[in-house]
Amino acid sequence: MAISTLQRLSSQLNRLPSLTPFTKTVLVRSSASAAASTSSSAKVADRIVKLFAVDLDGKKREIVGLSGQTLLKALANSGLIDPASHRLEEIDACSAECEVSIAQEWLNKLPPRSYDEEYVLKRNSRARVLNKHARLGCQVVLTPDLQGMVVAVPEPKPWDIP
Repeated sequence: MAISTLQRLSSQLNRLPSLTPFTKTVLVRSSASAAASTSSSAKVADRIVKLFAVDLDGKKREIVGLSGQTLLKALANSGLIDPASHRLEEIDACSAECEVSIAQEWLNKLPPRSYDEEYVLKRNSRARVLNKHARLGCQVVLTPDLQGMVVAVPEPKPWDIP
């Protein structure tokens, strides 16, 4: 629907002799961006991904995120991770608080860890032993396939507590 509207608008603009080519381009682009923003905002409900997080007290809480958003951002928005302790989305800024444990049945639905993610996880473990359930929340991008995923937020490591 939005594409056909843009095509009609573009053909009508091309028939106007008083507009310069630059003005026509600006009008078409601004109309296209306006149409895109209304279509994407109308589908926010389709992007919702509901997860479950086990907090430090052992309580299972429902977490809501959006498809395309990182797991860390969803956890920070729910109050399980302090957003001030991490620059959300930057792997170089990762602390032990960014680390989450993913339930076994969800591990194969995630892409494999990158070299950088493995390096940071080993660096944060201090024992240099990699837990197979450990992932960095800033590197897990939510998708509709992850609906219902269970993650655990581990206790802060002693060296990360001020």
